Amino acid sequence: MVKLVLTMVSGGLVGLTLGLLGGGGSILAVPLLLYVVGLDQPHRVIGTTALAVALNAFANLVPHWRAGHVCWREAAAFTAPGLAGAFAGSSLGKAVRGPALLALFAVLMLVVAVVMWRRAPAAAPRSAPAGAGEVGRPCRLPAAAPRALVRTGATGLLVGALSGFFGIGGGFLVVPGLVLATGMPMILAVGTSLFAVGTFGLTTAVNYALSGLVSLPIMAEYLAGGLAGGWLGVRWATRLAAARGVLNRLFAAFVAVVAAYMLAMNVPVLWR
Repeated sequence: MVKLVLTMVSGGLVGLTLGLLGGGGSILAVPLLLYVVGLDQPHRVIGTTALAVALNAFANLVPHWRAGHVCWREAAAFTAPGLAGAFAGSSLGKAVRGPALLALFAVLMLVVAVVMWRRAPAAAPRSAPAGAGEVGRPCRLPAAAPRALVRTGATGLLVGALSGFFGIGGGFLVVPGLVLATGMPMILAVGTSLFAVGTFGLTTAVNYALSGLVSLPIMAEYLAGGLAGGWLGVRWATRLAAARGVLNRLFAAFVAVVAAYMLAMNVPVLWR
């Protein structure tokens, strides 16, 4: 019973940050399942969290889509090349020793913390185009130049590879990547990123499941908590947009602390 509660609470934290911040939330899925829930098989943790994060992201995508926050053209341009990257990255990740994979994961977490901290001052989001944010109204951005589409696809390929290797959604890279490549406002990038996060995570999960490295019962408990947390996050996303800078920095500091703990736990093992 205690393990069930811990799993659902951990999933709720991931869902909340995914819905609220768009990127970065899934980076906590692995350490929470490892050190809070107590599942001590790194590859099974990565496969399980990849599936939970994917389904959670797709669930959170629906309310963002209804609010007009999803730009499907840009989502497709980013995600299609990322599928190949996610499959290649997850195949490589399965071949890496557990402690080494977790140590590299901790380094990635430190990078995430720095990225989120540095982008925090831009707390006031750009205004969305007319019609965006209204229920039932699709996102409409100006047609992208061919060079921008190539840049978007190349970024998607790289993010997909990192997502597959580490078993994360990659939203912390998808959101700024979409903003830089397309110029879309932050709230639209948050909504659009969830399609890529879900697709990359699902690709990784299928690859791990083929090797028997996905625990469906734990995934279901994780997802149940994530759906509740994601619902709250999506509801608060627009309301707390002005405070996004503070939220990003608080979250970045927490991620850095968890990363330091993971390094302390796994780096010594590599030298044995």
